Order: sequence, then structure tokens, then C-alpha cells
Amino acid sequence: MSKRVFDVVAALCGLVLLAPLLCAIAVWIRRDSPGPALFRQRRVGRHGRPFDIYKFRTMAYRPDGGRQLTVGHDPRITRAGHFLRRTKLDELPQLLNVLQGTMSLVGPRPEVPRYVDHYPPAVRRTVLSVAPGITDLAAIQYKDENEILGRASDPERAYVETILPVKLDYYQRYVRERSFWLDLRIIFRTLGALFRQTGR
Repeated sequence: MSKRVFDVVAALCGLVLLAPLLCAIAVWIRRDSPGPALFRQRRVGRHGRPFDIYKFRTMAYRPDGGRQLTVGHDPRITRAGHFLRRTKLDELPQLLNVLQGTMSLVGPRPEVPRYVDHYPPAVRRTVLSVAPGITDLAAIQYKDENEILGRASDPERAYVETILPVKLDYYQRYVRERSFWLDLRIIFRTLGALFRQTGR
């Protein structure tokens, strides 16, 4: 209950304080390329329930969504999208998911169904026992995931066989050790990593 209260209060404060920035980003996206400012994608949430995750659109708009893995300097990424992805500002609309209760500020990152199908059954039960989050230890570790996959000869295979198992280890560790103080540490580590990335 305390985690949910913290999530709601923090998400509301974030949306209010960041409202001018969110509006400015939305206008920039619409001016930069045709299509909506927000992007929605089906993800797997707590107890395996599907939900729509919100992000700022960073790619050329396609009604069918296109392929689900973004690799390196993907030509679909827009000019605005490159900046939003590098600074992780494209993730800010997920504060709406937090208010809806489909996500938490901190928790295992939600995957698309095709990759959840690769979870071993026991791991799946553990990871999906908690609400997915905007950030976690794996997100910090793999903040440059697109560039890593861009260097792989077979990005899809590299993700499923190399990156995903490490992420699942981080997710299970979080579920075992989760606490309010761990959430705070992850939030501050995330902010620190973002400031360093933006500075570069």
C-alpha cells in the first residue's frame, strides 16, 4: 500500500511539474514528423495481464507498429526521436501508466508478449508477480541497449540469448529484495545515469 501511495503522489507531482516540458515535447514531435505525439504498445503486466504502455513517439508513424526490436541507428527513428531516446524523455508518459495502476515507478521493465514467451515458467511467475516499472537495475545496466544490439550480427538472437537472461536475473533479484528504500536508491541511480548521459 505504501508503494502504491508513493507511486501515485510522485506520478502526480511529476506530471504537474513537468507539464510544460511534456507539452513542448508533444508539439516538437508533431512538428518533426507526421503522426501522433504518443505511442502505445501492448506489454505484459502483473500476473500476465496485458496493458498499453505509453511513450512519446520516436519513430516514423506506422499504424501497424512495425517490428518490435529497435537496433542501433534505426532509420525509423525521427530527428526528435534520437534526442528523446538518448535522454530517456520518451519514457515520461509512463507516469500515466503509474496513475492507472498498470505500472509502478520501480519494477521489472514490461516486455512485449513475444519476449515474455521466452521466460522460463518459474521465472515468469516470479517476475510477473509484481507490477512492472518505469525503471529498474536492468534498465540502468542496459541504458545503451540499442547500441549494443546494433553491433550484433543477429540482434534478435543476441537479445533473446544474451541480454534477456541477464535482465531476468536483475528482475528476480528485485522481486526478492524489493523495499521502499531499494526503490529510492534505484530512482536516484536512474536520475544520476540520465544526467550523465544528457551531459555527454
